Amino acid sequence: MKKETKQHKVYRVIKSRIIERLYVPGQRIVIDQIAKELETSTIPVREAIRQLESERLIFYKQNVGPVVAEVNETDYSDTLRVLAVLEGHATALSAESFPKEKLHILKNLNKKMEEALEEFDILEFGRLNSEFHRVICEECNNNYLLESIKDTWNRLDSIRGLGSTLYSLRVKESIKEHYEIIRFFELGGSFAEVEQHSRMHKIKTAKDFEHRRLKHLEANNPV
Repeated sequence: MKKETKQHKVYRVIKSRIIERLYVPGQRIVIDQIAKELETSTIPVREAIRQLESERLIFYKQNVGPVVAEVNETDYSDTLRVLAVLEGHATALSAESFPKEKLHILKNLNKKMEEALEEFDILEFGRLNSEFHRVICEECNNNYLLESIKDTWNRLDSIRGLGSTLYSLRVKESIKEHYEIIRFFELGGSFAEVEQHSRMHKIKTAKDFEHRRLKHLEANNPV
């Protein structure tokens, strides 16, 4: 196994803390403190922060330093709808020549998602869900599209902890939709059919999120 670099370790630790809300939006990232905690110099920490800044998870605030970026719920919904279009097209492209030997990977991931749901492990469900779509999108044979999708995934990462909890009521339906995508890959389907199904898979999640957000706002701001 390839040894993890100091910079990647720091990057992984900081990013996971942002995603899991251990570092909240607006919180200052103290470089010296992290370097001391992870027993490294400040150089890997600064390199990791630059990478997270490029992913828009951190920004530099004048006279303060690196700060966890603010991401509101509208950003989550809007970004998810953009991802629906990108992933829908990528999935349809992948379906045209998806390797049959990789179908078992998708089935295994979906099965593990069911197990994670039984254990009420929503964070693990989210990780497996991301892997499921990564395996599919990497077969789209369109590098620019794939890079655009990866950038959008990174954007969603900053609110993944919140998002995972908020769309947890839709996960059973999501698993069923995954099996339908696998069926398209096994039995075939038109480009338009695959694209629409995959796009609506994400749109339904966005709509569910928006519906529950509205109910939450109404409950906390009664007329």
